[in-house]
Amino acid sequence: MDIIVLRTFVSILDEGSFAAAARRMGISRSLASKYISDLEDSLGARLLTRTTRTVRPTTVGEAYGVQLRDVLDRLDAAHEGVRNAVGQAAGTLKIGSPVAYTLQVLQPHLRRFMETYPDIQLELLLEDGASDIIGDGFDAVIRVGHLADSSLHARRLHQGKIMLVATPDYIEKFGLPLLPADLKDHKCLHYTNLRTGDSWSFQRDGETIHQKIQPILASNNGDLLYRMALDGMGVTLLPEFIVEEDLRAGRLISLLPEYTMPHVPISILFPTGKLMTAAMRSFLDFMGDLRLD
Repeated sequence: MDIIVLRTFVSILDEGSFAAAARRMGISRSLASKYISDLEDSLGARLLTRTTRTVRPTTVGEAYGVQLRDVLDRLDAAHEGVRNAVGQAAGTLKIGSPVAYTLQVLQPHLRRFMETYPDIQLELLLEDGASDIIGDGFDAVIRVGHLADSSLHARRLHQGKIMLVATPDYIEKFGLPLLPADLKDHKCLHYTNLRTGDSWSFQRDGETIHQKIQPILASNNGDLLYRMALDGMGVTLLPEFIVEEDLRAGRLISLLPEYTMPHVPISILFPTGKLMTAAMRSFLDFMGDLRLD
């Protein structure tokens, strides 16, 4: 039995639908359905109960899935053991990463990775959350902000300090906010990856304040909000690694310094149904060793 058929069955158990499992495996829904039909025919047993809305394992299918996971885990470990033994960190590695994070945080460390793993051809695409990791063929993507629920593996790398900033010209025109409540009268540029809805969170003396805002612009692209803030269009919350040079140069000023804001997580996501290569494992180890908090 082809291993992709077995992995497809496990993916269906995980996802609860043929469509989601097919996306995870990078195949069509019809092919996923054919795989399961062929598997059930070869075993002579019904493994899944299908309705118009749900897919659930039968009693036999559930027991089969438990055993199958163990077999696949051991198989993956055996494959990886061979790769590690021969030092086979080679091949193309396609990684998606946000523009500002890559240029300000990751780029200074890339030389070490390239020198350590000269046989890995790193394809680094700078983007801010628009890619389909499976459909676009990424091995992994780096994300700044809180993650939506998905079937992807997510590994937390570190956290970024969040700052409230605006230009001196904007503050001269619209006034300096002294309290979070003052933001209701300001032009707010909202980074949607913070996933805080229509409010920004501030902390002081152990108290958390959720201040409601009315954004004049909301985007998942921090670079866009950064540029709009530099143009004097409003106040915004951005990671420190984006704005630190402008703060030093006086192009932006830090607002509400008596308050702190929750840190934003930076994570790396990669598919669960894709066998991890030695090159991918090397990149994950490299990112985990950066210690950027």
